[in-house]
Amino acid sequence: MSKNKINIAVIGATGFTGLDLVYLLSNHSKVRISYLCATKSVGKKISFFDKRIKKKMPTISSIKNINWKKVDIVFLSLPNGEAQKIILKIYSKFKNLRFIDLSADFRIKNIKTYKKNYKIKHHAPKLLKKSLYAISELVKKSIKNYRIIANPGCYPTSIQIPLIPLINKKLIETKSITIDSKSGYSGAGKSFAKKFTHKNLLNSTFAYAINNHRHIVEIDQELKKYTKKKINFTFNPHLLPTFRGILSSIYVKLKTGVSIYKVQKELKNFYKKDQFIKVLKINSAIGSGNVLNTNNCEISICATREKKKIVIFSAIDNLVKGASGQAIQNMNLLCNYPTNFGLK
Repeated sequence: MSKNKINIAVIGATGFTGLDLVYLLSNHSKVRISYLCATKSVGKKISFFDKRIKKKMPTISSIKNINWKKVDIVFLSLPNGEAQKIILKIYSKFKNLRFIDLSADFRIKNIKTYKKNYKIKHHAPKLLKKSLYAISELVKKSIKNYRIIANPGCYPTSIQIPLIPLINKKLIETKSITIDSKSGYSGAGKSFAKKFTHKNLLNSTFAYAINNHRHIVEIDQELKKYTKKKINFTFNPHLLPTFRGILSSIYVKLKTGVSIYKVQKELKNFYKKDQFIKVLKINSAIGSGNVLNTNNCEISICATREKKKIVIFSAIDNLVKGASGQAIQNMNLLCNYPTNFGLK
């Protein structure tokens, strides 16, 4: 582990995700924040947008002011379609520069699927093969081989962490999985009120994007890696009148001869060295409250009235483990720092 601090640039520093990222990085002992960029806020202090950030920071500037030779890692927290343009321009020019992208630009490996899903043409298709989709706990060995890290979406993170070990070990049926996820409104970004126009937005629960949520193709792509075939699942997201937090309820059928205890044992064993994954006792009550403002994922496996069907609850903070926290966890892996640096 290097004794020197690494130099960081955060592009898109004033969104919900960007602010959490800056706040967490400001408490990381191995990081020096050299640049904070946001198009509409040049010249302002980052503390104007987030009072939690107490340490002295560079004032917000334009990307044009960045001296790329003096930066080690770039975090990009931008609208879909923007990060790829920036990375394409500088990837080949600055060989030591590494990128952690919190948008969907490098998550989806098929450019046709990306365009259909996000209504944007991908401008850096050749770089997709040079990027890694990175749920931190699943890429500890391979991540150092890549310079572009695609940080996963918040819903897919909460879903894949419990599902992938079970699919990998063939403990559950993959023909019909039902996923019901509920999130705080910060997941929609600062313009959430424009995206969701239903009545009583902050005082009600709202089901949206039925059968066509953008994260479906991401979940599809990643689960398929482990089965080599398409897994049949339904995914229904809901917006809650809370700022942050996700609770995913995943209904699965056990394979013949598999018990709920075997499922819990497999998850505990798979994540035994991963401090942020907390597998609770069977049938534990669970909510998002315990994980707010942490990088933790809490998992509870519960029996149902049907003997062979169980429900797996997975709780994360959408802005931390579902975004900024996982981005920092991935940075720690890239730099050979302890996984929990900046995330305690």
